[in-house]
Amino acid sequence: MSRSRLIKTTWLFKIAMLVLCLGVQSPQCYAQKKKVACVGNSVTFGYGIDEPGKNSYPAQLQALLGDSYEVGNFGKSGATLLRKGHRPYMQQEEFEQAVAFQPDIVIVSLGLNDTDPRNWPNYRDEFIEDYGALLKSFENADGSMPEIWLGRMTPIFHAHPRFKSGTRDWFWQIQKAIEQVAFNWDAQLIDWHTPLHARPDLFPDALHPTKEGATIMAQLAYQHLTGDFGGLQVAELFSDHMVLQRDTLISVWGTANRSEPVSVDLNGVKVVTHAGFNGQWRLELPAMPAGGPYQLTIASRSEIIVINDVLVGDVWLCAGQSNMAFSVKQSASGQQALAQKKYGAIRLLHFQPLAPTDQVVWDTTILQRVNRLEYLSGNWKLANSEYVSDFSAIGWYFGTKLERELNIPIGVIQMAVGGSPTEAWVDRQTLEHHPQLVDMLYNWHNNDHTMQWCRQRAALNTQRAASSHQRHPYQPAYLYEAGVKKIEGMAIKGVVWYQGESNAHNVELHEVLFPTMIRAWRAAFKQPDLPVVFAQLSSLNRPTWPHFRNSQRVMARQLPRVSMVVTSDYGNETDVHPIHKYPVAERLAYAALRDVYGKSSVPYGYVDIENVKLHSSNVEIVFSHTKKLQTSDGNRVRELELAGQDGIFLPVDGVINNNSLLIKTDPQNVQAIRYGWQPYSQANLTNEDGIPVSTFRVDAPFNLKTK
Repeated sequence: MSRSRLIKTTWLFKIAMLVLCLGVQSPQCYAQKKKVACVGNSVTFGYGIDEPGKNSYPAQLQALLGDSYEVGNFGKSGATLLRKGHRPYMQQEEFEQAVAFQPDIVIVSLGLNDTDPRNWPNYRDEFIEDYGALLKSFENADGSMPEIWLGRMTPIFHAHPRFKSGTRDWFWQIQKAIEQVAFNWDAQLIDWHTPLHARPDLFPDALHPTKEGATIMAQLAYQHLTGDFGGLQVAELFSDHMVLQRDTLISVWGTANRSEPVSVDLNGVKVVTHAGFNGQWRLELPAMPAGGPYQLTIASRSEIIVINDVLVGDVWLCAGQSNMAFSVKQSASGQQALAQKKYGAIRLLHFQPLAPTDQVVWDTTILQRVNRLEYLSGNWKLANSEYVSDFSAIGWYFGTKLERELNIPIGVIQMAVGGSPTEAWVDRQTLEHHPQLVDMLYNWHNNDHTMQWCRQRAALNTQRAASSHQRHPYQPAYLYEAGVKKIEGMAIKGVVWYQGESNAHNVELHEVLFPTMIRAWRAAFKQPDLPVVFAQLSSLNRPTWPHFRNSQRVMARQLPRVSMVVTSDYGNETDVHPIHKYPVAERLAYAALRDVYGKSSVPYGYVDIENVKLHSSNVEIVFSHTKKLQTSDGNRVRELELAGQDGIFLPVDGVINNNSLLIKTDPQNVQAIRYGWQPYSQANLTNEDGIPVSTFRVDAPFNLKTK
């Protein structure tokens, strides 16, 4: 037979077989295909998605896997894993079809409906056993088991009607039980939850993902089934010119294809690990002293990533709202600073916003990227004039002061968004499980927990949004998800925080938010004693600000490893953005040098009350952080007030006596004393270094609490 005739005959045979397979679907036609059974509830079925046969996660998984796989969707809406639940999956037709499918691979995603009060409270003790019975049903005739993947449940968001009544807590009990089942059956987990928990916009009914959410699920399933996670990658935080934290373990992390060996080499130290079943890898290099520049090399079998000019020193995160974002070129001493020699041992990472939250309407492209958490991005840069010019004035002046004092490399990370409220910087899970703050998540555009100005500005920016679930940087949890999450797990020296203007409307709520945020960040960075240095609000003609400044003062006294500096003497009566940033940054640096680095020779960042003593004919207020009180202008003490038994404050005179202030009065009639209690304060008490006394109010009995 000639070669041409052989080729023709072969093609005719292939065409005939193809026609046969398409016509009768003979089992032999699928002999080489791997069967994947997607077992689950309405999320697997594709409830709420247009054309679920095409757009559900199993359907999209089929498209990704190609012709060598056959993916079956055996999702049943409302199904429970529990066999005594209100709709047990094992009693449904879809279950019988899944078993008859004789899959090579089974992906199980059940548990959401078990959070129903008809189910989990009554039968929770049977969940692990019932899950095992479901898996046992897929045992082959020869006793072997198909490849088993268990899905961690997709999120149930706060808007679900049963969220606070039990679902929120039962959800996490079930997640833990699923992990136990995976351990019992030597199965692997697919974490649907983590990437989707940051995307509430993809869950319009708080329970079922949209097509885009199903796309994320399909991609995750594809990566887990194939082990193809896109090759070697390192977290975006790692780039040329970066600074790594000295004197502590150095974490490096990223993704690679499953089981791929990954090595990391820095300063002659090499550590090797392997990517896990989920494609993730993380390793720790031993602590190193300040030094560099070094080359950081990350390598797999076939790929190498080289990061150049890496320094080891101290890394500080400078976060907050517009007064932290206020740039060097805008500051009073900006031109002078830009003309000076730049510091080669200072490196800057500016997470720049995608679009400013100015009084503008964003276009649809920006809105879509905001939803995809693409609002903040940046890479490490050298401190040249162009980059420094647009960098945070507080961050730059703070970093240069530390570099001069410590003579080590300093890395400064700017993550600040103008107008952002504190709640935007707290992670979603912390908010969800807080008995009070969870209410901030509900209908936040019309929720009085968030400052009205923030809600109005967000409404303007998102005016062109097609969905009521459009996200915005001011939304609770957003800036954590789009920003802090990017550096979560990195070792840092501390945090500089300048924020509060967008929370001054509700002092009592901020007293809950601020310590909650600090605890959440300390957990995220795995540093339970992570230092926080913050700027007290300055002077401005807004009526709530004296109360807020005093509240900040009290929290600084009570919260461990938290330091405050006073800024009221550099305020502006009508402008929320004072231009004199250098002296504020200098005080923040002094606070860090004293409280974090133990340098007692530098000035304090503020002066506060240490004690109140009652004498026969006067009240003595004793101050800390000073040896000799004075007034900044040599005049009498201003803005000192006393309230008697009627609770009405009236001005009083105070006489300076070393580190005390004496008020001549009958101490039995004193109900409260306050100082600097004007929104735009002209109070003039300072210590010998010119550091102001903080705005304060103290009430009888004068039992002052401190940490």
